[in-house]
Amino acid sequence: MDYNELINAQDKPVTRRFGHFQLDEQINTGGMAEIWVATHEENRKTYALRKLHDSLKFNFLARKRFFRGCDVLEKISGHENIVGHIEHGKIENLPYMLMDYVESSNIKQLISRVDDVLSENVANILIDSATAIEHVHENGFMHLDVKPENFLVTRNGHVRLCDFDLALERPEKPKKFSKNPGTPSYMPPEQLQHQEIDHRVDIFAFGVMAYEMVTFHKPFPGESPDEILRKQLDNMIRPPHEYNQIPADLEKIILKCLERDIDRRYPFMSIVVRDLKDALYL
Repeated sequence: MDYNELINAQDKPVTRRFGHFQLDEQINTGGMAEIWVATHEENRKTYALRKLHDSLKFNFLARKRFFRGCDVLEKISGHENIVGHIEHGKIENLPYMLMDYVESSNIKQLISRVDDVLSENVANILIDSATAIEHVHENGFMHLDVKPENFLVTRNGHVRLCDFDLALERPEKPKKFSKNPGTPSYMPPEQLQHQEIDHRVDIFAFGVMAYEMVTFHKPFPGESPDEILRKQLDNMIRPPHEYNQIPADLEKIILKCLERDIDRRYPFMSIVVRDLKDALYL
């Protein structure tokens, strides 16, 4: 190999193989899994491929949670606001899931860079996000990890909900679970206190996310779950209009989602969707 060939070889990206897939670019990584833009070697179609971290290959709990998320997504897939499930299984004994690839950013990224996609499409993004959660609930599940990172948004403002690893069956009445999955900043008081919960934890989490989207601040900022809980119980929240001029009806919806008393919160996501459409489609 001469000098020019060596330089050209160094310029080419390193291609990884995973079964019949070519892993082209890693687009996200978390505590349990990583997501790649992947190309099938036979049909040359592009997908989003999520696979368990190699280091967790023999971690039984991680594998169980990964496959549970796959099973939930497979059951509820087919909705325009839910990421599309193609298949899931194991390659070389490593769990993976194949999904529709959509060029997008998540809401957390849009908030952090004050992206025009968010400001120009905030009404649609709010309604699409609420509709996605409504679909999850109507199919008998709680998402339990509603937060900006788990909502993908395309350049034209279309939303898809992803990451169902923590999802559980929706109980008929509030139930106490042995585990307490989720992200503390988006948990309601009853969950932070390890009390009985139901699908209304997702409604509260949506309220936190909606508050962030219109104010670029968290409603209950804190460095620890205890600090967040104290602010919730003391009702230490600034009305969104103090940060940004938003419709009064939208502020009312967000604050009702954030009610610390579960029985004063919205009872169903379908009502949130209805009220959002009334408030934002005038």
